[in-house]
Amino acid sequence: MISLLSSDTTLSPATFSELGVPAELVRVLSGLGIETPTPIQAATLADSLAGRDVLGRGRTGSGKTYAFLLPLVARLAASRSRRTAKAPRALILAPTRELVGQIEAALKPLAATAGLTTLTVFGGVGQNPQVRGLQNGVDIVLACPGRLEDLIKQRACTLASVEVTILDEADHMADLGFLPAVTRLLSQTPATGQRMLFSATLDGAVNGLVKRFLHSPRTHEADSAQSPVSTMAHHVLHVARDQRIPVLADLTSAPGRTVVFTRTKHGAKALAKQLNARGIPAVELHGNLSQNARTRNMDAFHAGTASTLVATDIAARGIHVDDVALVVHADPPVEHKAYTHRSGRTARAGQDGTVVTLMTDDQVSDVRALTRAAGIKPTTTRVQGIEHPLLQALAPGERVLVPGGLAPAHSPEPQGGGRRTSGSAPRSGGGNGGGGGGGRGRRGPDQPRRPEGQGKAPAGRSGGGSKGRGGRSGSGSAPTTYTTSSPGLSSSGSHSAASFSRSSRRG
Repeated sequence: MISLLSSDTTLSPATFSELGVPAELVRVLSGLGIETPTPIQAATLADSLAGRDVLGRGRTGSGKTYAFLLPLVARLAASRSRRTAKAPRALILAPTRELVGQIEAALKPLAATAGLTTLTVFGGVGQNPQVRGLQNGVDIVLACPGRLEDLIKQRACTLASVEVTILDEADHMADLGFLPAVTRLLSQTPATGQRMLFSATLDGAVNGLVKRFLHSPRTHEADSAQSPVSTMAHHVLHVARDQRIPVLADLTSAPGRTVVFTRTKHGAKALAKQLNARGIPAVELHGNLSQNARTRNMDAFHAGTASTLVATDIAARGIHVDDVALVVHADPPVEHKAYTHRSGRTARAGQDGTVVTLMTDDQVSDVRALTRAAGIKPTTTRVQGIEHPLLQALAPGERVLVPGGLAPAHSPEPQGGGRRTSGSAPRSGGGNGGGGGGGRGRRGPDQPRRPEGQGKAPAGRSGGGSKGRGGRSGSGSAPTTYTTSSPGLSSSGSHSAASFSRSSRRG
């Protein structure tokens, strides 16, 4: 078992400069609204900047990305080595394409200050641009294990010159079965190089990597993965099976961004289609999508064009979208670690958030065991229809329905749909925060996304005459509004619910 050195939270938090971060990188952080290190950053930066091997454990949203990017850039900038063809100087391994892209977005402004070049390497897209980038010489490669191994076998890349190796989301690598590939890749990096491993949990498989590849690592823990976020409210809604879709539709038609999790790829696809049919702009994210479709759907969710992301566990780790106020487990996950990481899409950077698990009669014992293992005590409520007042409390604000949902460019063609009842006058989407419910506002095209919940606090959540979750961005035709006290959506929904349930049970 690994012994962890926890950061001393009794002391006043050090500044980035006091921890040894170079002044030019501190200026970049300040420009992004990042002034104070998070606990995992404060705990690890002194050791990682000094070149020591580091093992950092922190829950999702704890700021691990900058904890390894800052020392990586600082140490490469101070190194006398130069980039050469096919031989990167640093390697970052991550489990998913989305996480690789997110890390690169955070890395770009830091690397630019030191004149460092970066390249992403992952499957699902053509390899020729990646081969050319390696041939031209690159300082930092950010990669998923599979495609990187392919390029090494083709002799398009060698890891013999890697000075710093970083493994992010190591426990997720293990969950996805990537550890054999990760082991082969780490074996090809020089033993004299610096290695940093970051993980939310430290299970047996991760322990094996640590013992084999990290040399006398300085080990730190901050924000234990087993401890729920203090500003996260957990609710279990006990519903009849034929009420799952109507309840989901009601929650996701409230203002603000929502992430809904299903257990299977087929379930995610079916549910996204059903929500669009009911007037909720939704996109899907799962392993059956091409890389272009995944990128397009995530861009729509980031921009606010889609207000709801329906995902499998592929989105539970590392993916950050500002201002996700609600996470819904449409299918309760199988084990508690998945619950923790799914739920971590909300309540980031000290903001509040709500997590809802839908539970049917046949899932009662499983959900109780799950929440007990996750160390939470949710509020459990039996909900018999969308008129239940708790739904308005969990997802405040007027319900907004967009006829047809999202354009087929982002999601399957809607079919069917529930009944829509007009309430107050139609209102516009979030936009720049004006109109309707007073939205959070869209990020400009040149504004970087802040990884892992760090940076400036989001705009206020007032709107709609109630404690709203921020405005949604409208799409297509003028939206229809209603409140949960009016008839709203049809609560029958038996056909849609059955369709989703069958999809959820398929592998």
